[in-house]
Amino acid sequence: MDWRNGILGIALSAGLLLPGVSAANDEDLLDAPEITISTEKEAGGRLYLRGDIGYAGWTGEGDPFYRDFDGGTGSYSNVPFDNARFDEPVSGTIGVGYRITDVFRADLTAEYFEGRFDGSSLTAGPCAGEGAGTSCALSHRGNFSALGLMANGYVDLVTLAGFTPYVGAGVGATHIDWKTVRETSTCIAGGGACSGAAAGASYEGRDSWRFTYAVMAGVSYDVTDRLKFDIGYRYSRIAGGDMFGFGAEALAGASGSKGHDDGVSRHEIRAGLRFALW
Repeated sequence: MDWRNGILGIALSAGLLLPGVSAANDEDLLDAPEITISTEKEAGGRLYLRGDIGYAGWTGEGDPFYRDFDGGTGSYSNVPFDNARFDEPVSGTIGVGYRITDVFRADLTAEYFEGRFDGSSLTAGPCAGEGAGTSCALSHRGNFSALGLMANGYVDLVTLAGFTPYVGAGVGATHIDWKTVRETSTCIAGGGACSGAAAGASYEGRDSWRFTYAVMAGVSYDVTDRLKFDIGYRYSRIAGGDMFGFGAEALAGASGSKGHDDGVSRHEIRAGLRFALW
């Protein structure tokens, strides 16, 4: 019976100790520090600088045209370019922005790029100095420079392993400055004979501010806590305007602009850096 008394003693001792152990554990749990998750730091604003390089792999020119002036009647007729193309796709952008919350940010940017226009057309009438029954093939070539000022807003989506996808949109204005546009004409024989003489003309370029809008999407990567690498796609649309004025036709009474572009659509791949100042 001694072994039974021993087991009974151990059981009674354990029963007396368990309430104390339980109470101690409860007290430790009550004294444990509270763990919370806060987004207040991430929601704070942060000023940043940005710089980007863009490549417009595809550019749309719309329907540019020029006006022919008939000195005898004083009337004008629009002649569309049968073939038109904008070249020189590289652009550079700098800007300053502010992260409003951990989701929303905005920036002001200045973009510069240059372009070249090549257009060709065919008229039923003869080139200047050619005989009746011939027609005229015309080609126009000119360069322009562009300075765009934009206000942009972005929504940064969830960040995963340092990568943050985003979408955005912007509005602003672009100053298009056309340089001298040169015209080359080639006589095409039909019911008449061509003289074979080369002909051409130059027209003074026009400049104007054009309304511009853009939409974009991309992804940024956290290189450091302050530096982000950004790559994305942007579509921008610049409104149309005057290209060049009249040359010798102005002496015969022509007024206004001779050439008119239908604006520029740019599909760009852009890459750059954003650096947070504070």
